Amino acid sequence: MSKLRLATVWLDGCSGCHMSFLDLDERLLAVAEKADLVYSPLVDIKEFPPDVDVTLVEGAVSSEEDLHKIQMIRQRTKILVSLGDCAVTANVPSMRNMFPLKAVYDRAYQENVTRDPGTPTKVVPPLLEKVRPVHEVVPVDVFIPGCPPSADTIFYAVSELLAGRSPELSAKTRFGA
Repeated sequence: MSKLRLATVWLDGCSGCHMSFLDLDERLLAVAEKADLVYSPLVDIKEFPPDVDVTLVEGAVSSEEDLHKIQMIRQRTKILVSLGDCAVTANVPSMRNMFPLKAVYDRAYQENVTRDPGTPTKVVPPLLEKVRPVHEVVPVDVFIPGCPPSADTIFYAVSELLAGRSPELSAKTRFGA
């Protein structure tokens, strides 16, 4: 029996969900028995591959780069999982939604700069007008709230998904914990 293809993605977030994923510790071996990690910020693979079975997405959609990336990932993924409060609700990254985009740029690149003030036009991807949770941009199949979700919750959800079952998460997760 061939292994499933698992990916993890980091959009606009703090990487706390990936840290919780790494906190699976020896349980990572159990995941590796059932799935190959085909894309992740944890491995040196540059391009998101086609035909991914399960993708865990951490972070909110806040830039044009995030938007294009999540749209392409959705097209190439069978089961898309919003992992953590930033992916599920836009959480902390969406705090900038209270301010006009120009004010955000001015604060970051004009007011708080002592040398060469100016908004970058290269390297830094342009921001979207508003930060959005993943499900407002593409369809999401499974939501795992938490900031970050615990390693136990992630392991349970991933194990269920890799076994072809839908995880029952209502008693295992809550927002902010």
